[in-house]
Amino acid sequence: MNYILFDGSTRNNLLPLTYTKPVADLRIGILTIREKWEKWLNTTTTTITEAYLEEKYPMVEMEENILINASFLPTEKLVKKVENLQKNQVIVQGDEIIAFFTTNTQEEIDFDTFKAIHFEHNLIQLNHNWDIFMNNGEAIKEDFKLITAGRKSASIPKSVHCINKDQIFLEAHVEIEVAVLNASKGPIYIGKNAQVMEGSMIRGPFAMGAHSVVKMGTKVYSNTTLGPKCKIGGEVNNAILSGYCSKGHEGYLGNAVIGEWCNIGADTNNSNLKNNYAEVKMWEYNKDTFVKTSLQFCGLIMGDHSKCGINTMFNTGTVVGVSANIYGSNFPRNFIPSFSWGGAAGFKTYNLDKAKETAKLVMARKNEEFTNQDQKILEHVFELSKKYRN
Repeated sequence: MNYILFDGSTRNNLLPLTYTKPVADLRIGILTIREKWEKWLNTTTTTITEAYLEEKYPMVEMEENILINASFLPTEKLVKKVENLQKNQVIVQGDEIIAFFTTNTQEEIDFDTFKAIHFEHNLIQLNHNWDIFMNNGEAIKEDFKLITAGRKSASIPKSVHCINKDQIFLEAHVEIEVAVLNASKGPIYIGKNAQVMEGSMIRGPFAMGAHSVVKMGTKVYSNTTLGPKCKIGGEVNNAILSGYCSKGHEGYLGNAVIGEWCNIGADTNNSNLKNNYAEVKMWEYNKDTFVKTSLQFCGLIMGDHSKCGINTMFNTGTVVGVSANIYGSNFPRNFIPSFSWGGAAGFKTYNLDKAKETAKLVMARKNEEFTNQDQKILEHVFELSKKYRN
């Protein structure tokens, strides 16, 4: 069977993270959503997404296809329902379509003619950016079971103090000495060729991708994920660093989602709780306004390729777009548009050519290529986000 992941109705709620990638390629837990579905289904997937992303994330249609709403995370029960779908059947939960069977001869889909299969079990769906850090701990637990089933962890050095060692899994060639790994509240997963330096303290649930680094004396609290080739220091709590990004020095990051290729300057801090303990509001692109999150703890959302200088202060519930560059004293505003350059004193537009040049240099530093596809995506996002900079 051919499986295709589509963005679904919540895609715009997940901007700026989905400016540069489909919903399927967001990371939550250990894996991206695409990686989860592919492991469960034991096959590859393609994508239906925005037209400007199609060159990098193409869709392959075959005679028979099952389309899956990528905003839903897979579970064993859901996967079985998806695998058993027949022609003209659709899986739904409430008003949301989860998956449906289609053929390449169906030019238009009329769900009124489909047999609806109602899925009654609880699922994690990403409706808003903050759903990523809110559900990250549970996603780590589910991914840990999926990845480690029937496998044995690499050996853990005697100098590492482990609590609930059965819930700690190291892949091959992990460097770790004189650290504390506490898996009493959830599992700890450390990917291939990762490094945990001495004096680090990590509480699960925690996930660390291949070639990532936890620097000396780092304090990592529960429900935190590092994607591949990330580096962290200081204090991190319930944060997702999606991949290829750095928070290499002291400072606090909490209740946050950081996109790929971002850099957090030394001694940068984000607030995750208002002084009056009130509900946090956060910018939502779908409504072009600040919306209530129903959360008391809510920190920072940062799109791909954004950077901040040393001693940056982010207020509670701040949203930073793609390729922004923030610096200076005092708190910048709570919504920083893509390709903004500046800080609390004001912003100007970040020159597109300079932004692309920086992206190329940053990616080369981690031995990754800034492709023509990546360049075209940034050019398109620059135009899409222009209205927010005016």
